[in-house]
Amino acid sequence: MNTLLREYYGNSRLSPRQILSDPVLFLAFGFGSGLSKFMPGTFGTAAAIPLYLLLVQTGSVVYSLATLVAIVAGVAICRRAADKLQVHDFGGIVWDEIAGFLVTMLGVALSWQSLLAGFVLFRLLDILKPWPIKWLDRNVDGGLGIMLDDIAAGAIACLILHYWF
Repeated sequence: MNTLLREYYGNSRLSPRQILSDPVLFLAFGFGSGLSKFMPGTFGTAAAIPLYLLLVQTGSVVYSLATLVAIVAGVAICRRAADKLQVHDFGGIVWDEIAGFLVTMLGVALSWQSLLAGFVLFRLLDILKPWPIKWLDRNVDGGLGIMLDDIAAGAIACLILHYWF
């Protein structure tokens, strides 16, 4: 593996090919979107859009259950990925962004305006981390810690979207 990849992947000795061939890392890296060295969280959120567009057609019960599964499974996925990479909350782990975006859009009527607003709001809250998001990010460890700040950002974005739309 070249030096650039070693720097990007931290203590990990895993190549992008190994990441994509490992089912846990494939999910943690958002189907490969987290391999981007430039704004992996934004690419991870973008990878959630096709999933959202598929799920929104199933109705609110299935959408809600799928979102809950993404959150619960995400705790284990992110913990196992962080353990394999030997880096807590490595930037390429973007399953938390996928789940957070699904939370953002929970119960929001589909339109290009709501989709764009949800994407921008979620990314802003995830990047800026206002209270309580920053507190969660700093004080909760493990897979739950990786997931929880993005779920909180998604919940706040969802509340704002419900006010607007």
